Amino acid sequence: MGVTVAMDDFGTGYSSPQVFPFDKIKVDKSFIQSVETSVHAAAIIKATRLLGRSLNIPVLAEGVETEQHLAFLREEGCASVQGFLFGKPMPQEAISRMIRLVGGTPAAAVDVQAKKAAAA
Repeated sequence: MGVTVAMDDFGTGYSSPQVFPFDKIKVDKSFIQSVETSVHAAAIIKATRLLGRSLNIPVLAEGVETEQHLAFLREEGCASVQGFLFGKPMPQEAISRMIRLVGGTPAAAVDVQAKKAAAA
């Protein structure tokens, strides 16, 4: 006799978008880092992206470390990503200096950092 596990009350309680309206859904880096070797990780990422799209909630993938991760996420339509592919954590002073160098906007600083990472 086998044992099965059921996910009970999915989307209710504290995890319900109706009870606690989320601004963003973040996909954990463990799924991103397993996407090339696990069909389950890929399916969870796809389903999360579809859930976000259906509820009009942006999805952010964290832990993007390789071009393959980024290519998969682009193919799935995930526009918000973060990870070491784009830059390592930096002290506040370095971030402030980078923002000043690129014209004063954090978005421009991130774009510059992403271009540096892609060129490396």
